[in-house]
Amino acid sequence: MTENFVLVPGAWHGGWAYQAVAAALRSRGHRVFAATSPGLGVNDDPAGLALDECVSALVADIDKLGTDGITLVGHSWGGYVIAGATPVVAARLRRVVFWSAFVPEAGRSLYDEVPPDYQQLFTQLAGASADNTVALPLPVFQGVFMNDADPATAGVVHAQLRPQPYRYFTDAPVNGTAYQDAGVPLSYVLSADDVSLPPGEYGWDRFAGRIGATPISTPGSHESLFTKPAELADALLVAAEVSFASPSS
Repeated sequence: MTENFVLVPGAWHGGWAYQAVAAALRSRGHRVFAATSPGLGVNDDPAGLALDECVSALVADIDKLGTDGITLVGHSWGGYVIAGATPVVAARLRRVVFWSAFVPEAGRSLYDEVPPDYQQLFTQLAGASADNTVALPLPVFQGVFMNDADPATAGVVHAQLRPQPYRYFTDAPVNGTAYQDAGVPLSYVLSADDVSLPPGEYGWDRFAGRIGATPISTPGSHESLFTKPAELADALLVAAEVSFASPSS
């Protein structure tokens, strides 16, 4: 069965980050579109943007595709984007997959869901910027986001990241928890070695329970789309309940 995937990246990333995952999915005969949120494109101006603009942009992207039966995937902060869009485009969706992603609760922003040290870091970086954006520090990216790659490789990826509008972190979820009542099945994929949120009170494993899902494990760090793309593609197929096809020759 051919599946239609729409892949939404996390903070600081654009659709380019899914290149290897998309290639793995396409080699199995599936269609893939990787979205880039406003402000995170190479030539975008991130100043003054709000979370609802990301949701509206994703809705517009899905409408332009003109395709139904979509599996919508969101990574990390991208969970807020897919959750906001789901009730609007529910008729076009077959399933929604959160991958190592925030699963929104009504009124709780990403800022509310992260540990105090992240809150302080984001606030400090946004305040020091000229356009109220947060640029992810290289040591943090190397040490806890892409910790399963050598520092030089992580540095190459980090150089491609864009500053994240601060309001994308502080705005309340768009459409609240309406995604849970949209009639679209929800799944959760979790990267097994993801320590970008510390285990325990703030760990990633708390989010699957919000949608009543048992996490599907995939190897790698928070950035396993770079370090374990084929395995991540396989996990997305499991989450989408798509039968595996042999890669095309």
